[in-house]
Amino acid sequence: MDLQPLGDRLIVEVLEEEETTTSGIVLPDTAKEKPQRGKVLAVGPGSRNDEGSIIPMEIAEGDEIIFSKYGGTEVKLGSDDVLILRESDVLAKVIGTREPAGAAA
Repeated sequence: MDLQPLGDRLIVEVLEEEETTTSGIVLPDTAKEKPQRGKVLAVGPGSRNDEGSIIPMEIAEGDEIIFSKYGGTEVKLGSDDVLILRESDVLAKVIGTREPAGAAA
């Protein structure tokens, strides 16, 4: 099944966070925060303004994003779980990967 998001919605694959802390402690499921990071799989055309013109999306397919903790709707897509979000639920785009503190340059 393929999905095409409508309006200002996007389909996001949720990226799971690390299950161990930097000191090596394994976190139990009850201590884990709900993931807020994902990869955009599909993007709608954008929302419409008062004149009916489409406002293009600032997010593109393939972008890695940070989204609000309780935003979106979870949907089962085959064997995968995806999230359908509005563009307003996106807090930031991930631009690069950050080196961990103390890593050699």
